[in-house]
Formats: sequence, structure tokens, C-alpha cells
Amino acid sequence: MTERHANLIGGEWVEAGDWSENCSPSDLSDVIGLYAQGSAEDVDRAVQSARAALPAWSRDPQARGDVLDRVGDRLMAARDELGELLAREEGKTLAEGKGEVERAARIFKFFAGEPLRSGGELIPGARPGVAVEARREPVGVVGLITPWNFPIAIPAWKAAPALAYGNTVVMKPADLVPASAWALARILHEAGAPAGVFNLVMGRGSRVGEALLTHPGIDAISFTGSQGVGGRVAQACASGLKRFQLEMGGKNPLVVLADADLDAAVEAAVNGAFFATGQRCTASSRLIVEKAIYAPFVDKVAARMKGLKVGHALDPATNIGPVVSDSQLKQDLDYVDIGCREGARLVAGGERLNLDKDGYYLSPALFADASNDMRIAREEIFGPVAVAIAADNPDHALQLANDTEFGLSAGVFTTSLKQAERFKRELQAGMVMVNLPTAGVDLNAPFGGTKGSSFGPREQGPYAREFYTKIKTAYVSA
Repeated sequence: MTERHANLIGGEWVEAGDWSENCSPSDLSDVIGLYAQGSAEDVDRAVQSARAALPAWSRDPQARGDVLDRVGDRLMAARDELGELLAREEGKTLAEGKGEVERAARIFKFFAGEPLRSGGELIPGARPGVAVEARREPVGVVGLITPWNFPIAIPAWKAAPALAYGNTVVMKPADLVPASAWALARILHEAGAPAGVFNLVMGRGSRVGEALLTHPGIDAISFTGSQGVGGRVAQACASGLKRFQLEMGGKNPLVVLADADLDAAVEAAVNGAFFATGQRCTASSRLIVEKAIYAPFVDKVAARMKGLKVGHALDPATNIGPVVSDSQLKQDLDYVDIGCREGARLVAGGERLNLDKDGYYLSPALFADASNDMRIAREEIFGPVAVAIAADNPDHALQLANDTEFGLSAGVFTTSLKQAERFKRELQAGMVMVNLPTAGVDLNAPFGGTKGSSFGPREQGPYAREFYTKIKTAYVSA
């Protein structure tokens, strides 16, 4: 009998009236388990539990650090097991799955030290005999809405700082990937998180997500997902006077100038565009290349793509796993068709593959001779589809790179220090990579974008405290 996985509410595993079957995109006959479909009533109970647990949790920084440290240890110890689970349910390769679990573990270990590191500030008083303090306090009960593409790393980089700074949490994971979030909830529970400190309510966004957005007991929402849903989150939070933080994707440029190390640029383009099946908000979806090297660059990328194996996520020989779902596969194929109709040249890939197992397999696609006004160059596809665009010179390349409504990550390949400094300064993105793929960030550095990609304080590292804490000013007369 397929195992059922309940919601974690108030320190108890709570059964549901409805359950959802979680199947592997690598093999649709591989049923990972049944996962609870929560309700608005479940959200309400979780919020009440989180509210009740808040005072004690927020006042004991050592206990918070100890719990997070144990979570990090347990995640690291279960790296192989959880990496396989993640690969099965999301479609990342086994190596990528294990790497993501290790990252989640290191995030918790980093934030285990934050409760005792995060202090306030003593401010010189403007009046004689009056001392002024700026104290940091938790925001309160935080709702976390997480995406499917990093099913344990993103829940970790939201939950760990939220808990470290004294908040309590109600988390709703993406409906496509409940298994990884459930495993994280189990580890938090077993690591000694007090009842109500961390609550997991799985289920559909239209039900669970909406209940989180509109619940008066939620003080803040951290959301990662699409622009469309992000707009709804912003409206609901503004209406309810909730603090909110949005990460909403990108159409990231990788600029390759004529003086670049061509082989290194090709490797970075293939990594950024196609690894993790292109399902990263930091993926290199626009390859903007100076005309002097455009043709050899496209040829080399296409040649490198021939060496990539698309296959089952658990096959050690696989370089690119399946697309996460049937609807995402359809969207990717629709964009391949759109690109062809727009007049771009399909150099390689873009076909559904029929392999030994029934799954959502797509050969990575490379378009060339595209223009920046095509839909495939402007809209986020969120799949293994890249568009190569020729630039006349560095000025033109910079103009093309910035001509987008998004602004998450951007990269430039050049051997010129002058150009590197210029692109770091003038690229309109929250993160700029020089001679590196656009995807791949460090856990102790701020993560976030500009324009339509992000809203609110940065995530990750000590910068996360700007969202998960609030300032109280205290005046004391001597």
C-alpha cells in the first residue's frame, strides 16, 4: 500500500481528507507516496499553533541555534537518501539532488550561529542622560511559499533564517514536490523544534496558499515563484498590511565578448542554460555574443550539447534529467514552436524523447539568429531552451542584456579588466557573474534581483535578517 504523508501542525502529524499522488517525472509508474492536501482550516490551526509557540521560541537564542545545528547534521547524514528522493520527485540528476541536500544542510549550519550573532545597535543619544538602543526582534509568524525547482534548498534558505531570528513558521511547498519538504519537516520535528515552531501544510495554492495570504495571524510572507502569482501575493499582503518578499524569476543574459576565453564561455553557457534541465530562475536563457566570435560560439555550444545525455534522474550517466511535469513539458515545446515560427534558427534539440521509461524527457534546445524582441528572448520559458543573439560590439551587448523586464542574474565573459568592471557596474541585475555561469550562488551572499525579478530585502546570508527581523527603538533615561 502506498505510504501516506500527513501535514505537521502543532507538533502533530495531521491526517487529511484528501491526498495527492506524487509520481516521478523520470518514470510515471514510480509512485513516491501520497501527500496530504491541506485546507484553510489546517492553515488556521497551524497559524494558531505558531502564534502560541512564538513567545518562548523568540526568547531563547541558544535553543534556536542548537535546533538548527542538529537539523544541519541530520540533513548531511541523510544526504544520499534525501538526494535520491529529491531526484526521483523533481527530476534533477542524482548528483544535483545530493548537492542540493548538502547545500540545505550547510544553510542550516550557517544560520545555527545567527541567533547569538545578530545583535542590535547602541545609538548616541541627542539628549544628555538618555541612551538609545536599536533592537532587532522577530517579525512574528511567517508564511513561506516555496517553488518546485529547488524543493529542499529554497525551503531551507527561507525556514532557517526565519527560525534563527526567532520567528515561527507555516510553510506551503509547491504541490509538485511535497516529498522533499515533508522530509525537511520530519527532520525539524525529530531535531527538537518545539510544537508549533515549524508547521507544514501541503496542498494547492488556490486553497492553502490563498489561506496563508489572507490569514490575519500571518505577519509576513516570503514567496518564490512566477510573476503572475507574485503579483497576487503582493496585492494580498498589501491589503492585509503584511510584510512580503518576492522572488519571481528571470531572463538572464550571458554576454560573451570577442576577447573571451571561448571554450570557458561555451562550458558556462551549457552549464547555465541546460543543467538542472534549465529549470533555474538564474539560468542563462539569453546568450548575447559579439559578432566576431558568434558563429564559432554557436557551433561549439551545439557540439557540446551532443555530448549531453538526457535520461532517468537516477542513472549516474545522465547529464540532464526530465522536465518536472507534463504541463511544463508542454510549455517548453510550445516555446520551441513559437521560436521556429518567429524565425529563429533551431540549431539543436527541442524534441520530446521517448526513452525506456515513460517520463517527461526533452532534448535541450538551442536557437540562433534570434532577435531580442522575439518572445523566446523576452518571456521566461523555465526549461532547457537557450537563445543566441548576435551583438555588434560591447555597447550593443550591454544594451541587449539590459533590454528586459527582468533583472535577476547576468554574466559576462571577457579577459578585459576594463570591460569586466564596466559590466559589473552597468548590468541591470541583482547579481553579476564575471567569467562564471549565471547560475550558481554562495549561501552566505545576498540573493535577489531588480526590476520584475524581485521585491523586498535580499535572501540568504546575514542579509536575510532585514526581512525576518524588525527594529524596535528603546530610550532609557539614566
